[in-house]
Amino acid sequence: MAAFDVAIDWLQGQPLVVLNDTVRGRRVRIARHAACLLNLEATVGAQRIELADGHRDAAELEARPGSRFALLAPFANRVADARYRFDGVDHDLAPGAAGAARASRHGFVRDAQFALAALSADTQAAQALFATTIGAQPGYPFTLDLAVRYTLAADGLAVETTLRNVGATAAPAFVGWHPYFRVGDAPLASWELTVPAERVIRTDADFIPLPGEAAYVPLEQSPELDFRRPRALGTLALNHSYTALRPDADGRARTRLRDPATGVGIAVWQERGVLLAYTGDTLERGARRSLALEPMESLPDAFNRPDCAESIRLEPGAARAFRCGVEIDLP
Repeated sequence: MAAFDVAIDWLQGQPLVVLNDTVRGRRVRIARHAACLLNLEATVGAQRIELADGHRDAAELEARPGSRFALLAPFANRVADARYRFDGVDHDLAPGAAGAARASRHGFVRDAQFALAALSADTQAAQALFATTIGAQPGYPFTLDLAVRYTLAADGLAVETTLRNVGATAAPAFVGWHPYFRVGDAPLASWELTVPAERVIRTDADFIPLPGEAAYVPLEQSPELDFRRPRALGTLALNHSYTALRPDADGRARTRLRDPATGVGIAVWQERGVLLAYTGDTLERGARRSLALEPMESLPDAFNRPDCAESIRLEPGAARAFRCGVEIDLP
């Protein structure tokens, strides 16, 4: 029997892809709707444990409360006042809206039905490739192809997202991932977090980063947010982006979450960008029952930041990939 296999499953009428690691007892379930991960299961002894706090059923998958495990494209997190300027042209992502309705966040693909472009398994990994097109829409007159490849291998799950500009003009574009993780049934306050960052992003009351260099705060100046050494989350409410991530020798910067009572943990890795940590205090379901660890290519409101302009610019015909993932640490 091969170490890895793939299968098609269903969730109340929603088609799913299942990636299996039969040797280590791990399973990943991904919906074609939004190419959204629903489950990340591991085996400890004879017990199957769930590490993902994903959508529970088809109704949640379509309503997407909390944007659990959403792919974020062509921007991640927030755009201030749903407005931005690109190449001298002003754009409004929420035309006609006013007040609180002028909120734009997490991109446009949380409701997209992705095509299943490829499915494979061998002795090394199980893979699923999903694809969709982000078409021109109000405030975003650009066209991009989006592909996401999920790979379950011996070292865990990798997520590779590729944006390709198929339009005639340059476009602002970057991606992120919005997973929520659980490492056990103990209270979140007891879990230990480690974030290998040198700086945290200071924001206003709407979680928009402050302009320019004022946004970048050395962690020595914010010790309450400093997780460079593992420590318990306690009662701290997190909705913060960390930057200047320090990579390990293999080029991956790893943010770690662990239950010290059981030794069960995960490491969310990325090759560049920022990491947003959110304790879920405002979730309608499961507040402070899981921790969002969100790898993103760039800062929230990057469309409005001159210091991000070059890194998020995608020329016609060009493509850019962002790789991240999660490793599983078991006792």
